[in-house]
Amino acid sequence: MEVILADYLGFCYGVKRAIRLARDSAAEKNASTLGPIIHNPQMVARLEEEGVGSVDSLDEVPDGGTLIIRSHGVGPAVYEAANARPIKVVDATCPHVKKAQMAAHRLAEDGFDVVIIGEKKHPEVKSILEWAGGNAAVVETEEEAEALPDYLKLGIVAQTTFSGTRFQEIAARLIPKSNDIRIIRTICTATDQRQSAALALAADVDLMLVIGGKNSANTTRLAQICAEKTVVHHIETASELKDDWFHNIKKIGITAGASTPDWIIREVYQKCQM
Repeated sequence: MEVILADYLGFCYGVKRAIRLARDSAAEKNASTLGPIIHNPQMVARLEEEGVGSVDSLDEVPDGGTLIIRSHGVGPAVYEAANARPIKVVDATCPHVKKAQMAAHRLAEDGFDVVIIGEKKHPEVKSILEWAGGNAAVVETEEEAEALPDYLKLGIVAQTTFSGTRFQEIAARLIPKSNDIRIIRTICTATDQRQSAALALAADVDLMLVIGGKNSANTTRLAQICAEKTVVHHIETASELKDDWFHNIKKIGITAGASTPDWIIREVYQKCQM
């Protein structure tokens, strides 16, 4: 049985940076992230073992403590509240997310009504929405885009991990809604690379294993993309592998979300070769 790794998989630059900043903060007093720093439960648990916990609100950070803003980013109100407290702030927002936040903010300042193409409940999208001001909207389907009103000035940005194809399809429904449109495609390069590599590999194998947090949007999207070409199993760790998946399977492809650690990918790869 042949096991093939996708050309691009696992930690992206933004996640590597966030993990490094969190680990560098482990020696600080009461270091904690505001929400999970990335969407991978195993990595979050390992950071907690190393001294970096997670809190749900700013109020849980004691005076003198260290607040780490997670890779998905936060809105301006959190920065204002944190800077008003006697705490240290470490900003681990992914640079691509920061770019999307600032793009939405500039559009709003220039008088555009902003529409964010992405998942409404995703923390990254919530942070972009807060930077975009009170008139912004979020859509994740063509139907939702169709339901929006016409705009005098319309600015469009994207969740950084959204499907590039889906972004184009939804944006096409928004274009007729204004004569003054500015589209800023804020999908990051790592997302495009992982999706393209996963799709190409899926077309050439009998089975795809997609590794990453079940709460990870970009990993879930990889699984959806691969399912267009072959049988897919979305797993978090090697312990979820089942022998009956591999009956009569000659070629296995492996990809992983941008928040999946190397050690988990390695464990899955090695177990598949046993």
